[in-house]
Amino acid sequence: MLDRADQVAASWRSRYDRLRLNTSRQLSHLPGRRFPKGTPLFPSRDQYVAYLQEQAAALDVRLRTAAQRIDQAEQGWVVHTSSGDYQAAQVVLATGFENQPYIPDWLGRDKYEGPIVHSSAYRNPTPYEGKSALVVGPGCSGMEIAYDLASGGASRVWLAVRTPPNILLRQSPGPVPGDWLGVPLLHAPRRFADWFTRLGQRSDLGDLSPYGLPFPDEGVFARLDRLGVEPTIVDREVIEAVKERRIEVVAGVESLDDSGVELADGSRLEPEAIVCATGYRRHLEPLVGHLGVLDPAGRPRSTGTEPAAPGLWFVGFVPRPAALGAMGKEGKRVARRIAQLRGSPR
Repeated sequence: MLDRADQVAASWRSRYDRLRLNTSRQLSHLPGRRFPKGTPLFPSRDQYVAYLQEQAAALDVRLRTAAQRIDQAEQGWVVHTSSGDYQAAQVVLATGFENQPYIPDWLGRDKYEGPIVHSSAYRNPTPYEGKSALVVGPGCSGMEIAYDLASGGASRVWLAVRTPPNILLRQSPGPVPGDWLGVPLLHAPRRFADWFTRLGQRSDLGDLSPYGLPFPDEGVFARLDRLGVEPTIVDREVIEAVKERRIEVVAGVESLDDSGVELADGSRLEPEAIVCATGYRRHLEPLVGHLGVLDPAGRPRSTGTEPAAPGLWFVGFVPRPAALGAMGKEGKRVARRIAQLRGSPR
């Protein structure tokens, strides 16, 4: 296993302090390796890091080894890395669809004099105490960071929303976590799944349109299918902060200047800092863009148990409810398929 980081679970270690998994522990573990007894329903960042660290002890993990390019070889593939070349008959890419932090190239971005950070670099609200802050993007991280700022001492918090998200509670009223329902609904007819989910949204959230967050026309699963966009999963306290206007929802960002931001509705803000929860890119082109295995959007043409090319597999590139567990199951299926091709009894 090759990893460009200098320690296991580096991408999790660097996330914001208050992060918890959006998926329950029962649906977030590696195949056959459950969380330790006493782990809460939604493990924290540090608990998940400790879990991955323990599991990695059984693996041959080559840290500080960045894969740079993959080429075909006489027998299989050669992976060119920062630590030399690796040859293998089978190569599995699991770099994820949230790989490279992305900040839009807004007009005037280079002129803005305040700090602009991507959500992947945000840790806690301490640097923002007493300051006004604009969070761009209403996904899971964006809404949680906005709440973290609003409850952590920021003088004012805006949340820029261009496209209203589908919002779900991490834990709806009752004993069943939301992801326990999401998995079977993924396999239900889309119209029923979206209708059922919208009923839950109306019951759990109420009408948020007066606060700038109307229900989108497109349902959770229809949007997941069409765009690969997952719903925004938050705790009830985040919704309450929106209703109390401690988080003020505003229009999307159009441009920046030295002291402020022009929004899509023509209004203007002058935040002292900007946090961009504007997503990630897969960034697969340097690795495999020359192999013809990506579509025009840079997504793998084939994933899971169908190799993109003989001996070249992609795991973890399809958004799904309970994504961590789904990726683990996908990885297990691919491992079995590779074993079959090698003639192994497993």
